[in-house]
This record gives sequence, structure tokens and C-alpha cells, in this order.
Amino acid sequence: MLMKTISRLYFWLTGWRLEGRLSPDIKKCIMVAAPHTSNYDFGYSRAALYMMGCNVRYLAKKELLNSPLGFFFRATGAIGVERDSSQNMVSRLVEMFNQHEKLVIMLAPEGSRKLKGRWKTGFYHAALQAKVPIVLASLDYKKKVANVGPVFHPTGNYQQDMVLVKEFYRDVSPRYPEKFVLDIC
Repeated sequence: MLMKTISRLYFWLTGWRLEGRLSPDIKKCIMVAAPHTSNYDFGYSRAALYMMGCNVRYLAKKELLNSPLGFFFRATGAIGVERDSSQNMVSRLVEMFNQHEKLVIMLAPEGSRKLKGRWKTGFYHAALQAKVPIVLASLDYKKKVANVGPVFHPTGNYQQDMVLVKEFYRDVSPRYPEKFVLDIC
């Protein structure tokens, strides 16, 4: 309850608002958090999820968990990822979904705040293999809106499914537009 109150205050002080909610019927899902161009994205995303009462886990570079603030990131739901490793993150996510009755995993398919060119597709393959829906969420800095948008179950036709994803993110304004690319197909 304390984090929900602090998050509401944070949104109020910064002029942000929350639109949409994660349906209570959704027990497991992968939440796509995009665009991811700034360190501020974490604060607004995590605050929005506290306001919704959503217990979420999220992917973060392992170095953050090994830093002096590692306790903070673990307490807020971080799952460490070795970005330079060839570990099979898709299998790891599927295994986590299989082990839990309720699990929301938030991730940024861009993989970094820096402009990388193409989105990583692991979020899609993990959702498909775990048979969980994908929830699209965004931060629009121009409108100051954190938005939880459409939910869909991946069909296995990546190109077709990404049409919905592109449509949702097409008009979203990131903090640093020059660092965001919607190249997902």
C-alpha cells in the first residue's frame, strides 16, 4: 500500500497519468515495455505497476543486481540477465512460467536504452512456448501517459502478430525519439 501511495504522489508531482489496467483475469503474461530510451522509464513503469497493484518481475542487466543498489532492484522484482552470454533466456522464461501460478514478466524488447536497430524477438517466442498472452504497455513522454494497452495471444505467425504491436507503438513519443526504432519484423 505504501508503494502505491508513493507512486501516485510521484505521478501527481510529475504531471503523469495512468491509462488502462491489467485485467485481474490475466494470471500470467509477458508485458512489453516500450519505448525504452531513458533511465526514467524504469521509475514511471514501476510506479504505474505499483498503482495497478501488479506484482511484476522484470529483466535487468545482471550488473545492476551486483551493484551497491542490487538489493533495491531485487526488491522491486529484477531478474538478472547476462546480456553478453549465450544463455537461453527464452527457455528460462518458459520454465519460470511453468513454475508459477501467477507471474507477470515485464521486459523491453529493444534490449537497451541505446538505439540498437531491431527488437529482440525472445519476448514473442517465450510467450508462444509458455502459452501466455502478451500485454503491450507504453510510456508517452509527450502526453505524460503510462498506458497498458491491448492483450493478445501469439499465433505463431510473427509477422502477422507484429502488425498489432507496430500499430500500438506507432504514435507513442519516447523521452529520446532518436533512440527508438520500431523495427520488429
